[in-house]
Amino acid sequence: METLKKHIRNYLKKHHKLRMFVRKHYGAYKENKYIRKTKGIELDEKMVLFETFMGRQYGCNPKAIYERMISSPEFDDYRLIWAFIDTDKASEFEALKRAEIVQMKSKEYFDICARAKYIITNSNLDNRIVKREGQVFLQTWHGTPLKRLRCDIEAEEGNVNNTLEEIKWRNDIDVVRYDYFISPSAFCTGVFTSAFNLKELGKENILIETGYPRNDLLFSYSDDYAAEIKRELGIPEEKTIILYAPTFRDNMHDGTGYVYDTHLDFDRLRGELGEDYVVLFRAHYFVANQFDFERYRGFVYDVSGHDDITPLYTITDLLITDYSSVFFDFANLGRPMLFYMYDLDEYAEDIRGFNLDIAELPGPILREEASLASQIRKLTDGTFSRDEKYVKFNKKYNYLDDANASRRVIDILFGEQREKELKNA
Repeated sequence: METLKKHIRNYLKKHHKLRMFVRKHYGAYKENKYIRKTKGIELDEKMVLFETFMGRQYGCNPKAIYERMISSPEFDDYRLIWAFIDTDKASEFEALKRAEIVQMKSKEYFDICARAKYIITNSNLDNRIVKREGQVFLQTWHGTPLKRLRCDIEAEEGNVNNTLEEIKWRNDIDVVRYDYFISPSAFCTGVFTSAFNLKELGKENILIETGYPRNDLLFSYSDDYAAEIKRELGIPEEKTIILYAPTFRDNMHDGTGYVYDTHLDFDRLRGELGEDYVVLFRAHYFVANQFDFERYRGFVYDVSGHDDITPLYTITDLLITDYSSVFFDFANLGRPMLFYMYDLDEYAEDIRGFNLDIAELPGPILREEASLASQIRKLTDGTFSRDEKYVKFNKKYNYLDDANASRRVIDILFGEQREKELKNA
């Protein structure tokens, strides 16, 4: 059966008009089925459904909002539910003992989607979910975008899975359901308005500039917290930690997911850096291929399986990325970063393109691996300090981040409901 599905996917990949036809009609069938199955289900005013990256992880903004809620007595009588593809994942996290767990796309999941007053996600919701009267949907998103998103993507040939027409169609189905959409800055408000086609959809007013809840941790964590993260990963206290977090490429796909080549010679890097450094490698959640770093044991730690990247920032001495949005969040810590953009011309012209001038980036841009080790040593020799460009960057993109973004979101999302509860008390 899986072989047949793979053949069908490969065939549709080459025939985009047929693919679009199938997606639209199959999508309409699933949507109508959802409406029939959930008709008559009563809305639960105190039920909240959370999901991160379509059930893949426990992390990002939904996690920060959830953990703020479970620490607030006002939500003690709320049913808080998390959806996962692999429900066993929930047992890994102490905080999820407070939650109910449901499997993504199960019958129970869709029943909850129809019953929950609130649905909180940081990515796409399943297309078949039809918003019911009285429901409140929050899109938190998952980063400040350097690269162009959705309706702003111009390079047709860069994406092997979707034409620009399909991207816009899928975007519009998703976006019309949201009541609120978190924006971490005025810059993002402008980008999101365009990228998610909000003006054309009449949804411009859903954007709320609150800062990102997931970054609350960066302003509130303790030294003991960071030390515990190191112990959990087995990293010796004296090591200088490099976090390498590249993004995926739209044009690299094997039919089951995006694939990625690290484009780093770890033997060479280890030889040039010596024993004082370790590398935390974190692939984008879209990337399907597995990485074998066994030969680099003690030097490269594969942290791709860690659900939440934010705790990793707290122990990171230097961030290396390319076009991922991770550097916006990391900049809140004021620590050094560099940008390894070995395919800059191709990415800018043929794959995604950028929302800002890369001259604004608060760190050096490298296009050749040969100079990577020397730049790493320079940025971690203890003399780094934020320059004027770094300070200006934070003032433009991170001015709303503090320890209370999650509280601001909660006040907006549940404010009206809490007012009703107080009146009826």
